[in-house]
Amino acid sequence: MNAHKNARTTPYIRELMAQRRQEGWSIAEIGEAAGVSARTVYKWLARDCAENRPCRARRVANRLAEPLIAEIARLRRGRMTGAAIARRLKLKRSTVAGWLRRLGMGRLKLLEPKAPARRYERAKAGELIHIDIKKLGRFNRIGHRIGGYQEAQPRSRGAGFDFVHVAIDDATRLAYVEILPDEQQQSAEAFLARVLKWMRGCGVTVERVMTDNGSAYRSKLFAAALKRANIRHLRTRPYTPRTNGKAERFIQTLLREWAYARPYSSSARRNAALGPFMRRYNLRRPHASLAGRSPAQALQLKR
Repeated sequence: MNAHKNARTTPYIRELMAQRRQEGWSIAEIGEAAGVSARTVYKWLARDCAENRPCRARRVANRLAEPLIAEIARLRRGRMTGAAIARRLKLKRSTVAGWLRRLGMGRLKLLEPKAPARRYERAKAGELIHIDIKKLGRFNRIGHRIGGYQEAQPRSRGAGFDFVHVAIDDATRLAYVEILPDEQQQSAEAFLARVLKWMRGCGVTVERVMTDNGSAYRSKLFAAALKRANIRHLRTRPYTPRTNGKAERFIQTLLREWAYARPYSSSARRNAALGPFMRRYNLRRPHASLAGRSPAQALQLKR
């Protein structure tokens, strides 16, 4: 059992209490030194126990019998609701609900086996490019994430949003990012054109593009741009963002190492720091999934 962070009578302090008592300290002196009352000192010296003990009772008079608990679990695996189980076994609904939570069966979806992680990585640069968008709020002063709610007043209300469009290569994690004023189809189509041009400048020919099912990516304008470039369009399964997991993971890296890395005085300062971060990310930053190489180094191996 772990003591909470503000506990005064930790195992070390209790051992120290017993040691000082043997050395002839008075109860009042021991309590004053430990910052506790004399009554607390008497209590721990009487217990003669330096180790923490669980707070739960040793015996519970009305605890359900093990066969009954097993029956609750069996019925739940049959997809019965808590109320139905309570009626079948003539128990209180709260009792059944409590045991279902303890057994990890509180929600029916928890009974379904977790889908195994499907990890993949394309062998060649350009075989698949992941594209996604992250919306970030604009601000003209340090916000509550850094300064707290009191220091952040007044807030930057009505400042609007920046839309961070990202594209990352599946094989090399080479990434291209732009901050645009919206996520409309015209912006998505123009961003795609610049991504393809930038990738060609890096010596990469794009074969497939994966996006989510946002309206901009389902538009005829975006589809026409892909068709002109002879690129196959893949879309994620509905409500399954992990299908586009590399873009999602890259966005987490952006937030942690760029957007929230330090207290920018304004969103304009934050946006200005994106270029230097992306140069470091592509050229020097080691990537765990690339055996410690940077995306630029991986590109040399996977062209």
